[in-house]
Formats: sequence, C-alpha cells, structure tokens
Amino acid sequence: MSFIMATRASHSRERTVVTPAPAPSTIAMILEDIGCVKARDPAARHALEILLTYPGVHAIIWHRLAHRMWKRNFRFSARFLSWFSRLLTNIDIHPGATIGRRFFIDHGAGTVIGETAEVGDDVTLYHGVTLGGTSWNPGKRHPTLGDGVLVGAGAKVLGPITIGANCRIGANSVVIEDTPSGMTLVGIPARIVKPAAERRRPAGGRIDLEHHLMPDPVGEAVCELVDRIDFLEVRIRHLHSRPEQSGTREVSDPVARR
Repeated sequence: MSFIMATRASHSRERTVVTPAPAPSTIAMILEDIGCVKARDPAARHALEILLTYPGVHAIIWHRLAHRMWKRNFRFSARFLSWFSRLLTNIDIHPGATIGRRFFIDHGAGTVIGETAEVGDDVTLYHGVTLGGTSWNPGKRHPTLGDGVLVGAGAKVLGPITIGANCRIGANSVVIEDTPSGMTLVGIPARIVKPAAERRRPAGGRIDLEHHLMPDPVGEAVCELVDRIDFLEVRIRHLHSRPEQSGTREVSDPVARR
C-alpha cells in the first residue's frame, strides 16, 4: 500500500506544472512608470507633479496605449497615437517597440526608439538618446537593452545588438557591438573602459545615475605618453652627462675638430 501511495505521489509531482506569473496590466505598468521617477530624479516632489509636468512620463503612457493597439493589429491607430505623442513630448517611440517595467526618460527631448527595439525593466534614458537601426531590411534591426541599463544624454545605440544588464553608456557614446552585463562604455565607437574590480555598483538597490563620472581613456593614454617622454628625456640627459661608459673614452669627431 505504501508503495502504491508513493507511486501515485510521484506521478502527481510529475504532472505539476508551474504557471508563470501573469503579466501586469497596462494601468499597473503606467503606475510603476510614474512611481519610479521619484526614486531616480531628486527634482521630483510628488506624483501629481510627475504626472502633469514630465514629458518622459507622458511619452511612456502614450506608448503603452499605442503598443497595445499595435499588438492587436490596429496599426494605423497605433501610429497615429505615436505621432500625437511625439507632437506633444518631442519623444519618438515607435508603437512596435517593446518596453519593460519602470521605464524612465529624464528630460526626454529628442529621444528616438525604433520599431524592433526591446527594453528591459528599470531602464533609464536621458535626452537625445537613439535606439536606432542600421538596415532597411525587415526583421530585427534595433538594439536590445537588458534590465537596469542607463544610457547617458545624446548616446546612440545602433543595430540589432544586445546590451547586457546593468550596463552604463556614457553621454554621446556610439555603441555598435554587443556588450556583456555590468560594463561601462564610452567613446565613438564605444569601448569598455573599466575592469571588473573598478566597476560602479548600485547601492541599496538604487540605480546608479552618476553617468557623469566616466573615465577618459584618451586622456589616460596621453598622460602615459607624457610620463614616458619625461622618463626618456631624463635618461638621455643622464647618458650625455657621462663621457666615459664601460671603460671606453669618448672619441671626438675629427671632422668636427677641423
């Protein structure tokens, strides 16, 4: 009897299927978008001010609605709503773009997000950011941003590339290659500039917004060259100050004596 009960229990465990958590509603996602602003912008004071005066919040609200229309094949209505949002906010988000939860565009002016772009949760963009394509071919042609990515003002992320979770992209950088998680990128084209031991980590679960604290790899290279030149000049002066080296006397040039 115990063997039969154990067999039945094992079969019941095999039939157990873990159902994924239901996706949040559009209203719930909009409320999260409004709520995350105060945690990332010290200028935000209360929810009503955020709702009425933040163009980045307006843009994501319109996009949530347009994206829902787009998925239901009301394509013209979705594009028209997206155009109307751009007219009001100066932020251009294609209704086909997939954007995760707690998305924030600070200031927002001039931000462009393409049709096949995919944005994870807790992502922050600053003004002038472009998530753009590099091809006219149909299919995936815009970037994918992982969770917790921060993109500085004016940066361009181009092509069907993947930016790993918690990456930080410096202002005005141009990213054209895949990037693993947790990296800091800066430059044109963007390069990874910090080793693992020196990467900045968010403290207390908050997103690190100090995107102005970017290293300067060009400046560091110039400093290394200047130090090397100073060392070589000192070395040359030292050699010229020693007329005899290794037991041999300096022989004067007979042509110079004439």
